[in-house]
Amino acid sequence: MKWNLRLAAANRGIWKASELQQMLADHGLKISAGKMSGLWSGEPASIKLDDLNIICAVLGCGVEELLIPEPDKVRRVDDG
Repeated sequence: MKWNLRLAAANRGIWKASELQQMLADHGLKISAGKMSGLWSGEPASIKLDDLNIICAVLGCGVEELLIPEPDKVRRVDDG
């Protein structure tokens, strides 16, 4: 999966991680600067569904805009 938070935010005129961080805090999701940096510029290893719900509500988007499937990166493991 490709994490697409930065582009989803930019599409709504949000250009700084700190701006989104404040918007999320206003909706009850307090994120540390380090975690916000990872969400903004990286590929988080995990994200809580409750947090994802708040991010979607704040941005006014669905999860399909934040999580982009990459089926070409999926490989079959041969047990034999």
